[in-house]
Amino acid sequence: MKLPVLICALLLSCALPGVQAQAPAPQKVLRYAFKVAETGFDPAQITDAYSKAIAAGIFDAPLEYDFGARPFKLRPATLSEMPEISADFKTITMRVKPGIYFADDPAFKGQKRELTAADYVYSVKRHYDPKFKSGNLYILENAKILGLSELRRDLMKAKKPFDYDREVEGLKTLDRYTFQIKLGVPDPRFVYQFSDAGFLGAVAREVVDFYGDKIMEHPVGTNAYRLAEWRRSSRIVLEKNPNFREVRYAETAPPDASEQLKAEVAALQGRKLPLADRVVIDIIEEAQPRWLSFLRGEADVIEEVPIDFAGVAMPGNHLAPNLAKQGITMTRYPRADISVSYFNMEDPVVGGYTPEKIALRRAINLAVDLDKEIRLVRRGQALKSQGPIPTTVFGYDPAFKSEMTEYSVPKARALLDMYGYKDRDGDGWREQPNGEPLSIEYSTLADGERRQLAEQWQKNMAAIGIRMTFKIGKFPEQLKAANAGKLQMWGVGWVGTTPDGDTFLALGSGKAKGFANKPRFELAAFDALYEKQKALPDGPERQALMTEGQRLLVAYAPYKFHVHRIWTDMAQPWVKGYSRNIFVRDFWKYIDVDPAAQPKSSS
Repeated sequence: MKLPVLICALLLSCALPGVQAQAPAPQKVLRYAFKVAETGFDPAQITDAYSKAIAAGIFDAPLEYDFGARPFKLRPATLSEMPEISADFKTITMRVKPGIYFADDPAFKGQKRELTAADYVYSVKRHYDPKFKSGNLYILENAKILGLSELRRDLMKAKKPFDYDREVEGLKTLDRYTFQIKLGVPDPRFVYQFSDAGFLGAVAREVVDFYGDKIMEHPVGTNAYRLAEWRRSSRIVLEKNPNFREVRYAETAPPDASEQLKAEVAALQGRKLPLADRVVIDIIEEAQPRWLSFLRGEADVIEEVPIDFAGVAMPGNHLAPNLAKQGITMTRYPRADISVSYFNMEDPVVGGYTPEKIALRRAINLAVDLDKEIRLVRRGQALKSQGPIPTTVFGYDPAFKSEMTEYSVPKARALLDMYGYKDRDGDGWREQPNGEPLSIEYSTLADGERRQLAEQWQKNMAAIGIRMTFKIGKFPEQLKAANAGKLQMWGVGWVGTTPDGDTFLALGSGKAKGFANKPRFELAAFDALYEKQKALPDGPERQALMTEGQRLLVAYAPYKFHVHRIWTDMAQPWVKGYSRNIFVRDFWKYIDVDPAAQPKSSS
């Protein structure tokens, strides 16, 4: 009677090893941290680099940058081929590859949703919808897409909602997979914008309609990842998108890659992307816990080693021997960015275009000791900036030198004296020319690096008799206030998304007022020059105009241009293929992780 039961038990016991052998492989989880909180994930509404990094992993732009290629090179992402661009740089035709699908979402009511040309047309139009207050609209308006600005203006004047169904000459679908853009001015580099998924990634209309005002919380795209968890200003978790198309790793190692990286890249060839199953990003604003988290193996990567620890992590800009023994690797690269302090040009104290206001800003800039800032605060991880355009993009002129790098307290004091900013009551602090108190409020963040920068500012200003106070806040709130023109001064960074200096010159464009142009600077001469350089192909003529644009920004001083940063990332020994392309935000899909070598707590 019991024999069949015994046989079944024996059969089951024999089968167990086979069952265990087929158990799913452990998930590959890539963990790291942002030092600044995100604001949300809707391409039509975000402008900060951290939110756009997340959006880039979820949404697909038509184009992307070849991860390993140098010089930087565009390639199709969702397109079947590179865009067709007319000889006059006014017409761009793009063809979407069939068979690409959005991540599953309740908005699609159980149906698979294919990406089409209409999705890109809709996604561009969203930036013109006043409801979303797009901080990137100026980029599109600079190119004058035929009919869109007029449509926006007419509907706003009539107080009507934006009409997405009205076709305009400059943006239309030609068939299910083909769309065309027609510009009012030639723009040889406008196509670059279609590599930024955090700006022009494809968003489905059904998703926007379904989530309404909550769209910032519900990103749904076609790229390698989807949002799995979001604790605002605390943790972001991305998981592999099961609907992601078939893409195989076919990258090359950068030209300056180590032999180890070259071998790792070779070993990854042909693997299905993304390589990591999940990406876990914690928001850790303070440098010490962010660094200690990496040292303890709680983070697999640390992006931008905190400058407070540069001396112990990379003495002399070389990986510390104790870290090298652990198998930790180091990746060092110049950023396409600029760190600035800006003056609100509409503020009654620091703003304005009269000689005495320009003199005040110039004097403040002359009193900033950049050598000390780079040595003491930035620990040598930066280069002085002559103007906004960094070394890594077209438009950088190594021969261009400006007052921005000059440090002269006597010159600053003389300027202030000459234009009536004097200490009339003998208390050691200057007053305005009209006798009113002179006090400047500088907005900043609470982390250690910003505190040290604030200390430098206070010392620099005290040396010329200017009282400065500091308003400490959170980045999302300060960004909102800055865009509304409510901050007197603010220290912030600007990061380029293309290998071109136009986005840095846009810091002075009147059309970008309140967005890239947070000082709200307006100068007709600058705007004319800016528009002219946009229409020219790369070459000496355009280069000369860009340099002249930098001179105007230095002369009127709506900014103090501080530095172009050099970043050093580090990766744990179980991370494979780690390198960086400064124009690829979603680098995670090209990075492999060995779960067996990770600390057990990572699971």
